[in-house]
Amino acid sequence: MALKWKTGKGESEMSFLEHLEELRWHIIRSLIFIIAFMIVAFCFKSLLFDTILIAPSRPDFITNRLFCQFGHYLNNVGIARNPDGLCINKGNQFQLISIKMSGQITTHIIVALVAGLILSFPFVIREFWAFFRPALHTNEAQHARGAVLSSTLLFFTGVLFGYFLLAPLSIHFLTSYQVSPNVINQINIRSYIGTLTSVCFATGVVFELPIIAFFLTKIGVITPEFMRKYRKHAIVVIFIVAAIITPPDVFSQTLVAIPLLILYEVSIFISAGVVRSKKKEHDAFMAEDDKVDNENEIK
Repeated sequence: MALKWKTGKGESEMSFLEHLEELRWHIIRSLIFIIAFMIVAFCFKSLLFDTILIAPSRPDFITNRLFCQFGHYLNNVGIARNPDGLCINKGNQFQLISIKMSGQITTHIIVALVAGLILSFPFVIREFWAFFRPALHTNEAQHARGAVLSSTLLFFTGVLFGYFLLAPLSIHFLTSYQVSPNVINQINIRSYIGTLTSVCFATGVVFELPIIAFFLTKIGVITPEFMRKYRKHAIVVIFIVAAIITPPDVFSQTLVAIPLLILYEVSIFISAGVVRSKKKEHDAFMAEDDKVDNENEIK
């Protein structure tokens, strides 16, 4: 089985086994990047756990301090009566526990692996892009390259949004909530890290909405008219999604829903651009076809 594959010298044919060999080296290089970043993350244990993962639970975390300062400002201008009303994770220090003998070293390895995957993400995307790029036409390669870059930026923006805004609110709500004063929260480190990563990953995925709209419009599943028509339904769905990935309080849900609503409007704009581009390509194709027909009639 031979497939056409563009190289620097033009098009050449590669067998199925040659394709597998090419893919194998891209996968090997990707694994090298992942393992290298994993080792680096494993060595910087204090940075990984104390500075990054456990930081959102501390009162001096930047988001917690900004919320507290904002609460004091509202009290000074007479809008709020309780100056400490927005001071989250203050005086609510808790101890993370590990209930297995090998729990901490296992957690260290798993977290280092996840950090390696995240840090190597741009390099892994570049490797797979280098593998698929020769098989694409020029216009397809341009669209795909822009989509890869945009999806990467949107994903990391969503992760940072989840880490700096949603994670502190989630930690504050879940660690301070009590069904009874007689029940004390002792948080397992696996549970804490799982909640933190779930929130960040979920926001990273939902921030991919414009990219999803781009590809769905490309294949003709949705149109900007469809998105405008069902905008009210989309608002309801967005608030449901916001309720799922945030603590059950209105403030957190609204905090997530607002950027998602903005992204939905951006998605409509992107969808309209895709439709205009497809119309121009169709008009250009029809004009070229008419030109060929006229030349044939003249002959």
